Amino acid sequence: MIVPFLETGLVHQTGWLDERQFLVAVAMGMLSPGPVVITATFVGYLVAGFWGAVVSTIGIFLPSFLLVLIVAPILVRHRANANVQGFVKGAYAAAIGTILGACVLLGRIAIGDWLTALVGLASLGVLFRWRVSNPVLIAVTALIGVIAFPLLNPTWVFVK
Repeated sequence: MIVPFLETGLVHQTGWLDERQFLVAVAMGMLSPGPVVITATFVGYLVAGFWGAVVSTIGIFLPSFLLVLIVAPILVRHRANANVQGFVKGAYAAAIGTILGACVLLGRIAIGDWLTALVGLASLGVLFRWRVSNPVLIAVTALIGVIAFPLLNPTWVFVK
């Protein structure tokens, strides 16, 4: 959900990563549970090696862990309160908007030719039409990429 903020800081403000490296970092995170933590760990490793990975993992995980540890019992205790319910609904709406923003940002970076656009649109169609698990969808689209890459030999791809 914080992909646009990460991209602004890591690519545009600090210049630690270029757009393709950032895309790979986010992709690494999305392949596993806890995508933000994995992305932060990967970026930390790219920037400063092993200790960068350790520090970035602690830095991304600890604040949210402490926040949930402190705030969750308060929210549970006051869940019947109209203000708390409004807060939670607003947080949901903000999360959905942030996810959509991240989709647009990653789509601009990741869609580089007609095939990636077609695979993206077909994946969306499959997700809306059938109940397909994400790992199966990722495996199928990865297979398409493995087959198509040597045939199309795209120049825009970061990882070769």
